[in-house]
Amino acid sequence: MQATDLPMDTEPVVKDWLIKRNCSVSPRQFVAFYVSLALFSLLIASLLVWAGAWLVLPFTGIELLAVGIAFVIYARHAVDYERILLFHDRLLIERMDAETLTQLEFNPRWVRVEPGATPRDPVKLVSRGQSVPVGIHLAQHRRKQFAVELRTWLMRCN
Repeated sequence: MQATDLPMDTEPVVKDWLIKRNCSVSPRQFVAFYVSLALFSLLIASLLVWAGAWLVLPFTGIELLAVGIAFVIYARHAVDYERILLFHDRLLIERMDAETLTQLEFNPRWVRVEPGATPRDPVKLVSRGQSVPVGIHLAQHRRKQFAVELRTWLMRCN
């Protein structure tokens, strides 16, 4: 296993799997939701301040700050993905995790696919004593099916 920065267009791809997080809201919708939440909270807080309850305003600020921090943490991982590219002589695993790109390369003839012991466990690729979890973003009921499919395509490369 080694990190690589090789271009992917130098040889034909046999099989390509792209596994993304299941995000039901686009980034634009997410920002619009936060802005509407902030405006509504500030409107209510302003009405209460006008009625004499000025102590509501700092707590509204703390609330919006806490929700904003949670949204930023969520947004950092919203575009996480795994891409598994099978070439004739190598298996390339590309993983984006919180804006950090990692690439791992294996010899497909030496890779063993191990489905998780339970449906919650990810599929593991084992080669030369090293193990890498893949399929983390797959739904639990699809992981075993993915392991079978990956094993089948790896056997075609032998």
